[in-house]
Amino acid sequence: MANPPQTSLGYSVTIGPSNPDISSPQPEKSLIPPPPMSSTPPRFPPPKLQQDHMTSPSIKTPNLLSPANGVKTGSPIPHLSTPPGPPVFTSPVRPAAVPFRTSPATPQPVALSSGSSFPTSSPPHFSNGSAELQHQVPHAAEETMPVGESSCVLFSAHKVLKKKKQANVPSLGFGALVSPGKEVSPSLQIIQRDPHRCHNCGAFANIYCKILLGSGQWQCVICRNLNGSEGEYVAPSKEELRNFPELSSPMVDYVQTGNNRSSYVPVSDSRMSAPIILVIDECLDEPHLQHLQSSLHAFVESIPPTARIGIILYGRTVSVYDFSEDSIASSDVLAGDKLPTEDSLKALLYGTGVYLSPMHASKQVAHDIFSSLRPYKLNITEASRDRCLGTAVEVALAIIQGPSAEMSRGVVKRPGGNSRIIVCAGGPNTYGPGSVPHSFSHPNYLHMEKMALKWMELLGRKAHQHNAVIDVLCAGNCPVRVPVLQPLAKASGGVLVLHDDFGEAFGVNLQRASTRAAGSHGFLEIRCSDDILVTQIVGPGEEAHIDTHETFKNDAALSIQMPSVEETQSFAVSMENKRDIESNHVFFQFAIRYSNVYQADISRVVTVRLPTVDSVSAYLSSFQDEVAAVLIAKRTLLRAKIFSEAIDMRTMIDERVKDIALKFGSQVPKSKLYRFPKELSALSELLFHLRRSPLLGNIIGHDDERSVLRNLFLNASFDLSLRMVAPRCLMYREGGTFEELPAYDLAMQSDKAVVLDHGTDVFIWLGAELAADEGRSAAALAACRTLAEELSEFRFPAPRILAFKEGSSQARYFVTRLIPAHKDPPYEQEARFPQLRSLTPEERIKLKSSFLFFDDPSFCEWMRSLKVVPPEPS
Repeated sequence: MANPPQTSLGYSVTIGPSNPDISSPQPEKSLIPPPPMSSTPPRFPPPKLQQDHMTSPSIKTPNLLSPANGVKTGSPIPHLSTPPGPPVFTSPVRPAAVPFRTSPATPQPVALSSGSSFPTSSPPHFSNGSAELQHQVPHAAEETMPVGESSCVLFSAHKVLKKKKQANVPSLGFGALVSPGKEVSPSLQIIQRDPHRCHNCGAFANIYCKILLGSGQWQCVICRNLNGSEGEYVAPSKEELRNFPELSSPMVDYVQTGNNRSSYVPVSDSRMSAPIILVIDECLDEPHLQHLQSSLHAFVESIPPTARIGIILYGRTVSVYDFSEDSIASSDVLAGDKLPTEDSLKALLYGTGVYLSPMHASKQVAHDIFSSLRPYKLNITEASRDRCLGTAVEVALAIIQGPSAEMSRGVVKRPGGNSRIIVCAGGPNTYGPGSVPHSFSHPNYLHMEKMALKWMELLGRKAHQHNAVIDVLCAGNCPVRVPVLQPLAKASGGVLVLHDDFGEAFGVNLQRASTRAAGSHGFLEIRCSDDILVTQIVGPGEEAHIDTHETFKNDAALSIQMPSVEETQSFAVSMENKRDIESNHVFFQFAIRYSNVYQADISRVVTVRLPTVDSVSAYLSSFQDEVAAVLIAKRTLLRAKIFSEAIDMRTMIDERVKDIALKFGSQVPKSKLYRFPKELSALSELLFHLRRSPLLGNIIGHDDERSVLRNLFLNASFDLSLRMVAPRCLMYREGGTFEELPAYDLAMQSDKAVVLDHGTDVFIWLGAELAADEGRSAAALAACRTLAEELSEFRFPAPRILAFKEGSSQARYFVTRLIPAHKDPPYEQEARFPQLRSLTPEERIKLKSSFLFFDDPSFCEWMRSLKVVPPEPS
């Protein structure tokens, strides 16, 4: 199997590990050496960025920031998790509440053990300051040290093996999921001053540092260098130092804001001053256009009255709509076959037209524009219609950059935060810059596609440079040539989403795309103890080559540039031991820097200390199955760009499970079988789900769908990634309650209703017996629909919500997502699906007879085919 190629079109960052991911003929190669040991820089696409230098601290007392000046305490990106509700579509009446019997499974916080935080058994003494270095973590706080469920850093294990040979088993791996934009607890303290940083390596002062009370000097946990604090940390006792947030909490936010900054925008204006421009395909047939118009009308009603909006249509020409006309839909038209000239743009931007207008002044005009849209009239197939999408996006960028007069006062304002360009596409870009031929049989198609890819990526990067994010929302039956449009969205920090039509799911995503908050100018810096090596990073960014040696002598941090910083994103960071570890702890520090929607500069610093152990059993007991499964899945999907590679990755998962059993399990006496380690029982089932899921399985047939799903998964947050790997199954009970069950086909009981959340799809299945009772089925469907909407309320992209009855043709989409446990013996069924014990013998026989035979193995059958004994259910 070939090594995963470096990607230059998107922002899935890859640093190949020095060991193969699992045993394979051609293992992945390390693309970066240990940071402090080599002068060879990692091989990444060179990003364009400017270093944001930190000045040395001079304020003597801690200055905590209040929620004033547009900074919401505990939330780096205000309103990040409050997307609007769906547009008004026909749906069942929602019950008042949907109680759960079980709560969703979430990874446990990192357990930080008590004792000395300094990575030596006997801490050294220093004479300067005439005081011993004081350990800063209070014993009482050690037990509650984890950031908690809202932590933006999740490790695959809460302990680290000391022995390199044991730790660096590639089939299991070790790493962390980092969510830079994740909303955190309101208790997170915010500091409005410059941070104290190590003069040697650039690490931030933190809760695990040792302090010389007499002189205020502190010792860096990463490189162990002694640093001054300009007297700020001078204190009579270590209890006094707890008044400094960075010395009392493992996660803090440093915030810089104020009118003295040239780019500062007042809070009341900045959040809504960033415009939203809709770029709409006008080559739609009547059924699609009617759905699109309904979604657009609902969109106009949902956005805030202060939001500024622009509307552009594209076909063979680009129509830029003018909001200065109150009674008619008026537009200025530009040619679509080439980029507009500088003179034509000046005539447009400096003319009398108003192309960006606040919603409160132009709502009716927007409704009139959408109502005036007409279906495509010519007798030409959808794929052959001329669409100048590239030219339209260029014009949208010009409008964002140029003077934008507000109708109310006629004043010019510069946008605060990221502007949004939302493309509503029903077909491929086949006309003008960045276009491809209508037909794949064109003799020069491959060359033209290659040129279009490059042009679209450059356009996306241009948008990013001007703080504009481009989301491409596609719908309909016409293939949109995803490989060509994907770079446009990715390079700008946006997403590409496919929809079946322009109806409900499209309308919800249109609203959520326009209102989700995004930080800009983002950088992620990773620093680790010298014993740890970062081998691979997968996520929405690319390595940033920042020269900090003038400020910090030996800064070995790995720095990643992020086009945007959003709650829906995460980075998968894989790590290895460089050598055998002698110390009792290792340290990890993640610094996330970005500008939020209020143009405040945020530096979030998360410092994690993990204990090291010799015992493999202790290490496995600390393992977080769900985090590990997501890390493995992201590494695997990175190497599955096309369907044939996805098939290879299924085989790789088989080999991975066998290797884990061989390295960490035990051999069955008098047998060649190995027992899978009981501590990792959930991991094996999660990997089986991954093998069968739409990401690697046969559920999705079209390459466009597979490509979009893969790119979404590689950048998705932990919660969405986990659901895309393994669905969550909830059974409806009489009275409106739900019981969470394993995602097995044994849940398909004829008198029950089941909700299956698979990330990008939420399925509602009604048993035939329940569906026959009109009253009960209506109540069940309403409750299930409410639950589905609540489960996906904060999700972007919004999933499809599909409902169907047992025995219908659509039910196959539901069945293929469940493990076929009906093939297992009864004792195994009951052990893994205890709900069966509540059924009568007659009900068990009826359930068994309802299943059709097919070749897919059950989980237990799959494990035994690998010569591995299935683990006992956890």
